[in-house]
Amino acid sequence: MSTPEGTEAPAPVAQVSDLRVEIDGRAVVDGVHLRALPGRVTALVGASGSGKTTTGLALLGTYPPGARVSGDVRLAAGGLAGYVPQHPAAVLNPARRVSALLNDLARAQVRDLPRSRRRAAARERVVEALTDAQFPDAEALLRRYPHQLSGGQQQRVVLAQALLLGARVIVADEPTTGQDALTKHRIVAQLADVAARGIAVVLLSHDLDVVRALADDVLVMRAGRVVESGPARALWRAPRHAWTRSLLDDRQPAEAPRPPEPGRPVLRARGLTARHRDRTRAGTVVLRVPELILHRGTSLAVVGRSGSGKTTLARCLAGLHRDHEGEIVLDEAALPRSVRHRTRAQLSSVQYVFQDARAAFDEYRPVLAQVARTAVRLRGAHQAEATEEARTTLRRLGLPPETASRLPCELSGGELQRAALARALLARPRVLICDEITSGLDTAARRALLDLLTGLLGDRGDLSLVLITHDLDTARLAHRIAVMEAGEIVEQGPAARVLAEPQHPFTVSLVGTTRHLAAAGTVREVT
Repeated sequence: MSTPEGTEAPAPVAQVSDLRVEIDGRAVVDGVHLRALPGRVTALVGASGSGKTTTGLALLGTYPPGARVSGDVRLAAGGLAGYVPQHPAAVLNPARRVSALLNDLARAQVRDLPRSRRRAAARERVVEALTDAQFPDAEALLRRYPHQLSGGQQQRVVLAQALLLGARVIVADEPTTGQDALTKHRIVAQLADVAARGIAVVLLSHDLDVVRALADDVLVMRAGRVVESGPARALWRAPRHAWTRSLLDDRQPAEAPRPPEPGRPVLRARGLTARHRDRTRAGTVVLRVPELILHRGTSLAVVGRSGSGKTTLARCLAGLHRDHEGEIVLDEAALPRSVRHRTRAQLSSVQYVFQDARAAFDEYRPVLAQVARTAVRLRGAHQAEATEEARTTLRRLGLPPETASRLPCELSGGELQRAALARALLARPRVLICDEITSGLDTAARRALLDLLTGLLGDRGDLSLVLITHDLDTARLAHRIAVMEAGEIVEQGPAARVLAEPQHPFTVSLVGTTRHLAAAGTVREVT
């Protein structure tokens, strides 16, 4: 994707010069310069809250509410910018099917055709865009609503929208967040194909394997400023800034503590069958789990591709997916199917941390107040006590009081994920279900968060974890792994055995693709 020697470099399709964005007198972006060239991938990397998303959204002319902006942002004449957000649910109308969301864009592309051909041509473009976004069964997907899709599927629908727009520059904000290794590999190939068509790609990502595999140029951001930039290969080989070296540190988080002697299960699912409602009276079966057991003081990682049923399983355990059959037992007592019918003690015992943390917060109330509210509502704590406990927990998760006192819209996606974890911890749960909670975090923050969870398991003998994840490095920290495919658990066992000696063909493929993606980034880095 680089310019051949002796040829003139192409003009940028988008350019940012000396951009500064202030919120309440605080600079969230300061002095940033960026050039997006046709056919090249420019990556912005950095910690959560470093200013990546604010910089990327500037290409669309979008800024945080009340922001003071200076500098210059330009798109080439006739240029159009598409955006794939980190939290796709926020831009998908929940009341419209996927077909309607995409047909609106496709119709604008076929207006010059005879009226008799427009509908078929629009449908063809929609199916093509979904196929390009790695949906093998596009026709079935068109009938669903956004809430019936996993987080990874929602992301790919938004990517299909950007492709339908015919944008000359696409801003991809953490496009592989929440994606399994197989889908991540396909998205890398898709974005590379987008760049090969002459479209500029601005990649905002903490996933260094993806950045290594894709980026031509890299800007490293910290606290709103670019601390280092340059061609990707040169930067990976010889990082100059200490923060860049910290991001590239591949130290693994602490290992999970030795599990206690198996006793009675703390949580058990038996004969679990879940459905999504559709036009048929019975609905579509999306999950079949004959039995799943979680022992006290242990961690279970549920892995699989996007749409495999991981989140549906987690939501059933938490009482958030009512349309299911079977039994979910906490200790020796069956839990009501719906969270609405669970007691305060049951709600406290099983807590859920959502993948899309932004959608889980009230946008009009400070984050600190919402975190503290959990201790008041579920444990009967006094307000002052709850607020102090919330501050302490948020600080342990890397959110200082001045950050926690802001509204959710003023926090990055990664910061909100940590706040969501703090809110769940204030309930003092016995079972903590974490749905892709590391997916929006940079390498350093991910290590710190996983170290914290590992420490909690060791410190609190009564806490058990269910980690819903696409990331096999995260799953490696669990005591056991359950692998899901097409709504069923196809393999489960001790984590070390499953990762070192996978038995099921899908697990073999998942492990192999993870290794291939990491190796591909390393090869690209050194060649």
